[in-house]
Amino acid sequence: MALQGVNLPLAFTGQEAIWQKVFQDFNVSSKDLNDFFGGPAFLAWARMGNLHGWGGPLTQNWLDQQLRLQKHILSRMIELGMTPVLPSFSGNVPAVFRKIFPTANITRLGDWNTVNGNPRWCCTYLLDPSDTLFVEVGEAFIKQQVEEYGDITDIYNCDTFNENSPPTNDPTYISSLGAAIYKAMSKGDKDAIWLMQGWLFSSDAAFWKPPQMRALLHSVPIGKMIVLDLFADVKPIWKTSSQFYGVPYIWCMLHNFGGNIEMYGMLDAISSGPIDARDSQNSTMVGVGLCMEGIEQNPVVYELMSEMAFRNQKIQPEAWLKSYSYRRYGQAIPQIEAAWTILYHTIYNCTDGIADHNKDYIVQFPDSSPFLTDSQLSKEGWIQKLPTLEQNHRFSFRETNANVPQPHLWYSNKEAIKALKLFLIAGNDLVGSLTYRYDLVDLTRQVLSKLANQVYLDVMIAYHSNNASAVTLYSHKFLELIEDIDTLLASDDNFLLGTWLESAKNLSVNKNERRQYEWNARTQVTMWYDNTKTNQSKLHDYANKFWSGLLKGYYLPRASTYFSYVSRSLEENGNFPLEEWRKDWISYSNNWQAGTEVYSVKAVGDALAISKSLAAKYLS
Repeated sequence: MALQGVNLPLAFTGQEAIWQKVFQDFNVSSKDLNDFFGGPAFLAWARMGNLHGWGGPLTQNWLDQQLRLQKHILSRMIELGMTPVLPSFSGNVPAVFRKIFPTANITRLGDWNTVNGNPRWCCTYLLDPSDTLFVEVGEAFIKQQVEEYGDITDIYNCDTFNENSPPTNDPTYISSLGAAIYKAMSKGDKDAIWLMQGWLFSSDAAFWKPPQMRALLHSVPIGKMIVLDLFADVKPIWKTSSQFYGVPYIWCMLHNFGGNIEMYGMLDAISSGPIDARDSQNSTMVGVGLCMEGIEQNPVVYELMSEMAFRNQKIQPEAWLKSYSYRRYGQAIPQIEAAWTILYHTIYNCTDGIADHNKDYIVQFPDSSPFLTDSQLSKEGWIQKLPTLEQNHRFSFRETNANVPQPHLWYSNKEAIKALKLFLIAGNDLVGSLTYRYDLVDLTRQVLSKLANQVYLDVMIAYHSNNASAVTLYSHKFLELIEDIDTLLASDDNFLLGTWLESAKNLSVNKNERRQYEWNARTQVTMWYDNTKTNQSKLHDYANKFWSGLLKGYYLPRASTYFSYVSRSLEENGNFPLEEWRKDWISYSNNWQAGTEVYSVKAVGDALAISKSLAAKYLS
């Protein structure tokens, strides 16, 4: 991070150990916290008050280990000249607080994405910032951190209203809440500065209108708050809020959701947006930032974004990419430069304003009966080809599901295939380059995953035209693509499920922890949250990954089982047994989440040979 110019990093590790000590002083036992903290793979959402207990409880070993790690991290950050950002109190309290402090103003929040409002996981408790107890807890938390780490920073993060609106839109009340939050910080550290995500102004724009925004932003002295314009790469708030009404802000790129693996970006916006913001009239921009949910994808995007911290003029991406490819691969190759030019104008030129969250059918399989939307039918010309579909008992044009994922495609896959073929031509000149291998595998995966989306729709079309042989043909092709992409991904160390699982298990000190950590790791990238026997988690596949092992071990059985039900319902001339399939699939998923089978942590196969073979098989 230091080499990329990062000087204000978040330092959130180990905070549960601090909370344990603070809450003990408020008569909360360690046992009471078992249902409060989230598991190791779900800490962020428990910290934000979205959920509690899911994936837990945290062992004392985990708490102690993470606190030790945090002290190492902070020491290194300070050594490198960074200013760490520490967490502060947002109001999230254990359920037992209601009993210990019966007169305190504690609100139970609404459900956040459980299947049926299960109180075991949902509906956390929020201590109102207007309550005097809020300031006591907030002050104690800051002081406990200073006691543990020393006086190392004055900047603290707090996001009380992240996906959680205040109880009233009265600006006076909102102002008082902000003042109370800051008071809790400043009593613990008289020089405290509040760093706040601006995500709420984007995600809940209907609530945060100008009077409410201004009330919150001006609830603390100017200069004592810094706002992260979190989604400035797509929906910059500074433009519509008069520069956050005079409050300093950081221009941030969000870019990625769920740590999904998808080639995607907006190089034009990144190369010009920060400069436009800084040069604008009455600008209050004080820096640039990266706020992705996952960073291990799209290296070109993060390389350019971090470079913008050093730039005072806009970059011309096409020229910059020539330099980038030379630095990345160690030599200038005309075919590679031409390929990057194509990628710049296609994959890395998303201008439709849609936040990219990978919904490719392989990794986010539709949880519905076989479907086609009107636009898909029209696009394929099937409205003309299948005039009797309207009467088919399986389907009508109005039988569409708004919740069915629609893969995001903002460019021509034919152009991406041209770029891939140029990459393949250059392969013999780049043997041994790990960066080339990564990019080649990723681009081949990108092209084939988009092809698989079309093959999936071919299955749906065949089903709705009562064509059993075509259903079989395209189903097999879809499943074959999953297997082939898994083989491709296995040829590069950066696309392995085993790495994720083994790193989780390696944190354990006993068998129980090992099972718990592996379950956390497996669950986060698959079902994610709670389910019933017939209802998948509302967040299933949120953190989907194109990883070898996950495709063959999880996505392949899902698609295979589903297509077997599709074929059977066609043969029996009956309705698709959606609930039966869901029971079957959810049972498999839950068993997989609890599984212990070992996945490889070493790459196998020749990536260039595999990519050439798959290109010849599918793209010639």
